[in-house]
This record gives sequence, C-alpha cells and structure tokens, in this order.
Amino acid sequence: MINEIETTFQEESNNIEIKIENLSMIYQDKNGGKPVTALKDVNLEVKEGEFISLLGPSGCGKTTLLRIIADLLQPSMGNITVRGQSPRDIRLQKKFGVVFQNPVLYDWRTVRRNVCMPMEILGMKKQDRTAKVSEMLDLVGLSKFGKHYPYELSGGMQQRVGIARALAINPEILLMDEPFSALDEFTREKLHEDLLDIWSKTKKTVVFVTHNISEAVFLSDRVVVLSPHPGRVSAVIDIDIPRPRNMESKQTQKFYDYITKIRNSFEGV
Repeated sequence: MINEIETTFQEESNNIEIKIENLSMIYQDKNGGKPVTALKDVNLEVKEGEFISLLGPSGCGKTTLLRIIADLLQPSMGNITVRGQSPRDIRLQKKFGVVFQNPVLYDWRTVRRNVCMPMEILGMKKQDRTAKVSEMLDLVGLSKFGKHYPYELSGGMQQRVGIARALAINPEILLMDEPFSALDEFTREKLHEDLLDIWSKTKKTVVFVTHNISEAVFLSDRVVVLSPHPGRVSAVIDIDIPRPRNMESKQTQKFYDYITKIRNSFEGV
C-alpha cells in the first residue's frame, strides 16, 4: 500500500513534498483569557530535495509551523500533506529527522550509542546499526569521537551528533529548529558549510528555522519570511547564489543584496 502511495506521489506531486494550505494555529488560554493566534492562513509548498528556511523574529510562529509539519502539534485550521500523506503517516513511517536547538543527547551513552538509539528503537539488526553509525559519524566528521561522551564534546560537536542521529534512520525530510543559534559565530559558520556538504551528499529536503538573515541566505534555496502577531508568509525569496557555497560567497555583492532585500521585506510588518 505504501509503495502505491509513493508511486502516486511521484507521478502527481510535480516534486512538491510538503504542501500547506490555509493553515492557522490558535492557542487557547487555559485560564480563560483571550486566545492567541500564532499562525494565520499560511500557504506554502516545499519541493523535494529543496533547502528552505523559515525566517522571522521571535514570536512569528516559525517553530510552531515546524512542529506542525513534524506532527508534534495539530493545527487549528487548514490542511497539510507531506509526500501526499498526512504528517502523522509520515512520522509513523520514520521519514522525519528532527534536529532541535539543543541536541538532547544522553550523557550516559557514548556518541556512537547516542547515534544508534533511534535504530535500536526500530529494532534494526546490530550489524546494520554498527555500519550505519560509522557511516553517519564519518558524514559529520566525528569518526574519531565515537567512544566519547557528550560532556566531553564542544557545543558544535554535540550538534553534529544530533544531526548524525537524525539522519541515521534515513529520513526523507530533515526538520531543523534553530540548531546553531546557541553557538559562537566561528563554530556556527563552520557548521553552515558542514551542513551544506551533508545536504549535497544526502539530497534530503530540509526545512530550517532561523531568525538570522545571513544564515538563511547562505544556506537556502528559498527563504520564507514570516511576519509576527499572527505569523503569516509575508514573502518568499529565491536565493540565486551558485552552489557549492563557501565563506567567499558571503563576500559577494549578491549576498549583501539578498540580505538587504529580506530586511526590507520586514518593513511595515
């Protein structure tokens, strides 16, 4: 049945992997206060293999939208499909990989065992788990740190472990919620390049939440600008900067022009 759904998706979707239509999210006040509208009438399409960023100030609903895509929240109104199915179906099929702002690693498990954990839950054979862990650690540049514990790693290295763990079950879609915001600028810039290298090798669809304009421009194929109170899509900007991108890409006039364009899109919001 799943194979039939996949075939239908490939034939009819025109490469649209995530489709959001007229989506709203309203939080009810448990104390009887006025409801808060976090998202209102959001419409968005994400193409297969695309890297998009959800960009906006605090309180604009970026994380709320990501959590709805991941089936961690249910919208109040509207519709969302992922690969032609509901987010719940996709989550149950283990086709989401999620990376949070804090990697949530288990201090009593080594790096290898942290990466291995989702595969253990899925009941994969030990031989397959071992090979996959080695592959993922090599992908994120931590092959020499498999026997270390999280508290022995820097913040940037811990976040790489989180990325390796999210990719270990071979998800179709990688959802990332401000994964680098707590890191220093030098570490963050290095991880930007590392993430793009991982993305180019894995061809995953990536939805990346950030409030950093420069970060969004450097990483993305498209930047989705969300306005606050309530969160709405105020602009979608294609980023036509050649790939592969590196630090020199950030020194070009085109890069600065995109930053200015996006910053101007917030005026009057």
